[in-house]
Amino acid sequence: MSITVTTSNLNGIRAAKRKGVLDWAEANTPDIWCMQEVRAPQEEIDPIFSAMADGYEKAGKVPEADELGRMDEVCRIKGRAGVGLLSDLKIEEQRYGLMDLSDDVDSGRWIEADVTTPSGMKLTVASVYVHAGNTDDPNKMTQKFRFLDRMLERMGELRDEAEKGGRQALLCGDMNIAHTPLDIKNAKANEKHSGFLPEERAYVDKWLDPAQCGFVDVMRNLAGDVQGPYTWWSQRGRAFDNNVGWRIDYQLATPGLAQKAKSFDIDRAPSYDTRWSDHAPLSVVYEV
Repeated sequence: MSITVTTSNLNGIRAAKRKGVLDWAEANTPDIWCMQEVRAPQEEIDPIFSAMADGYEKAGKVPEADELGRMDEVCRIKGRAGVGLLSDLKIEEQRYGLMDLSDDVDSGRWIEADVTTPSGMKLTVASVYVHAGNTDDPNKMTQKFRFLDRMLERMGELRDEAEKGGRQALLCGDMNIAHTPLDIKNAKANEKHSGFLPEERAYVDKWLDPAQCGFVDVMRNLAGDVQGPYTWWSQRGRAFDNNVGWRIDYQLATPGLAQKAKSFDIDRAPSYDTRWSDHAPLSVVYEV
């Protein structure tokens, strides 16, 4: 038995709707869909989520009780951040935000859902949107590193639970860090830019270090040591057309789940004008 998990930065759910994300939802219907940069108030998110659920039904993939499990967390700053999650597996428990950051500007960046797969594996899935950061604004970098520090703590807790025979964990999202030169087209030119700073990349090292967090970069594990493939392209110039991209969207899994990952797909649009976001969806099939 298998499930498909997709992560995608929408670059605004309302804009994505205008550009065709509902057609994508009808054609693809992942079992779990983690979204970032929803960037809309609750009253506008709800009807779009309902329309996405209709896409599952049109595809003949009708969740239990004819309704997808849905959860989201909007950011308090209008038009910023926000994460969402749709699941045709029943959401048994749900949690919002990271401890000690609930009253900070970091809201709308982390949600967790506990689900059970068809084969009985218990799983915690998180939709994550890490700050982009800005080297010209020390406050933004402070916010990013504060979030990353708390993220390390939570990943350690999830790792410990998995190692003790509890739920496996899967973190999906736009982490806004390219890990190595394989994950960015122009590595040398970006070494002093946010998203590829050595101190940012060191956090990814910690995520993947078995002696620290011990998570697995699922897509890289499946793809091997090849250049890219990328998941984000700047809107500037002809970055998309020339495939000058970054790989900043991840699925990070505890080892027990990672070994069940069988394939991945980055659904890069065929042309610039057919994109519904500046990110491409990253989907992974797990035999669970």
